[in-house]
Amino acid sequence: MEAAEHVLRYLRATWNETITYTRGSRRVNELWGWVDADWAGDTDTRRSHTGYILMMNGGPISWKSRLQDNVSLSTSEAEFVAASQAAQEVVYLRETLRDFGYSQSTATDIFEDKLACIAMSENPVRRKFSRHIDIRRYFVCELVKANIVKLIPLRTHKMVADALTKSMPSPAFIARRKVMLGQVPLSLKFSGGCLTYMST
Repeated sequence: MEAAEHVLRYLRATWNETITYTRGSRRVNELWGWVDADWAGDTDTRRSHTGYILMMNGGPISWKSRLQDNVSLSTSEAEFVAASQAAQEVVYLRETLRDFGYSQSTATDIFEDKLACIAMSENPVRRKFSRHIDIRRYFVCELVKANIVKLIPLRTHKMVADALTKSMPSPAFIARRKVMLGQVPLSLKFSGGCLTYMST
C-alpha cells in the first residue's frame, strides 16, 4: 500500500510534466539514445535491469525498463544484454522510420557507460560467454559492422538511462527526467556531484 501511495503522490505532483519535441539544427529526424543496466539489482533473483531511451527531435519515442531474462555474471555482461535489447528496438524503429520516409543515413548512436561493452561490440575476437550472451554479442557486432548501431562512450554520471535502472536521489532523478522529456538542452556538465545543464 505504501508503494501505491508513493506512485499516486508522484503522479499528483507531476501531472503537468510533458514530453517536448523540438526540431533544431542538430539531429533533425535522427534516432539516437542511451542504454544502461544495473548488475544484479534485483535482490530476490539477482537479475539485472535493462533501461534504454531512444530519442528523436529532442524527445523520447521509445523507452523500456525491465528485468533481464537471465542472471548476468558481470557488469559487462549485464550491459551487453541491455545493449542488445536496445539494438533490437533500434532495428525496428529504423525500419519504421524508413517506411515513413525518414531513412537513417548514419549509424544510430547509443550512449553506453561501460567501455568493456563497447569494446566487445567492436571486437570480433571470441570470448568465453554462455550461449545466450554469445548470440547477443554476434547480433550487436553485426549491427555495428553494418553501420546500423554505434555504441558511444559516456561517463556514468551523465548516463540519463540510470533513472530507468536504479533508485537515485530526487535531484539526480529530476535532472535526468528533464532530459528524457526533452525539456532541457543536451549540453551537459558535471559539477558539485550532480548533473547541470547549459544552454546551447
